[in-house]
Amino acid sequence: QVQLVESGGGLVQAGGSLRLSCAASGRTFKIYGMGWFRQAPGKEREFVAGIHWSGGTTIYADSVKGRFTISRDNAKNTFYLQMNSLKAEDTAVYYCASSALLGTSVPQYDYWGQGTQVTVSS
Repeated sequence: QVQLVESGGGLVQAGGSLRLSCAASGRTFKIYGMGWFRQAPGKEREFVAGIHWSGGTTIYADSVKGRFTISRDNAKNTFYLQMNSLKAEDTAVYYCASSALLGTSVPQYDYWGQGTQVTVSS
């Protein structure tokens, strides 16, 4: 089992920044890829960004490219999502997830955190 705990969500004005963290514990050797997803009310959960556990390869949704940055600190088993130039449409519950491979679809990810709310006021 892998346990994931997100933190760092909150309320921010449009144009502002937030940094989300995801602390991993348990059988972390099973993790190959880490992803951030988000789900707004009435919408499906969508991919935001992903990173390879050790190689640093990153992938982003087009909607966040140039504004969000995913990173990791392997020594701390922690992943981050730096979100800049936030927009009202970024408002959602953000989830981190781990997978045995790096991908962009929800079914590819095995373990999920509890989610953290990000609200961007316009």
